[in-house]
Amino acid sequence: MSTQVVLLPLLVQVALTFALGFWMAGMRVQAIRSGKVRRREVALREPNWPPHILKVQNAFHNQLELPVLFYLLTIVVWTARTADLLFVLLAWLFVALRVTHAYVHVTANDMARRGMVFIASAVVLCVMWIISAVEILTRA
Repeated sequence: MSTQVVLLPLLVQVALTFALGFWMAGMRVQAIRSGKVRRREVALREPNWPPHILKVQNAFHNQLELPVLFYLLTIVVWTARTADLLFVLLAWLFVALRVTHAYVHVTANDMARRGMVFIASAVVLCVMWIISAVEILTRA
């Protein structure tokens, strides 16, 4: 597999993370400038942001948790040159589930639906790790 094909899902996941982070930052600046939030009420990470900002904040922070294992695995399989079509397809599935998770998080924030999407993405990532570990460890 080419480097571009293997790394493109990772780059899309990174773009999602940056998009949520910049969106959150913009919302926070606007809330402070408008006077809806006082700096001293949030200066030490107190959760005193309005709920619509907290949803985006939580979606952003969530992209810094499970996806770290995805980034690591992608770099491992790329370096070991074991990435194949199955890996790339599962990578895209993982990223699609992460995008869906972020969408649910910042819209209705339906915890049951969000939880199911999270579990699905975790299972896909776990399967990716198992397949990749077996392939790397059994290579001659």
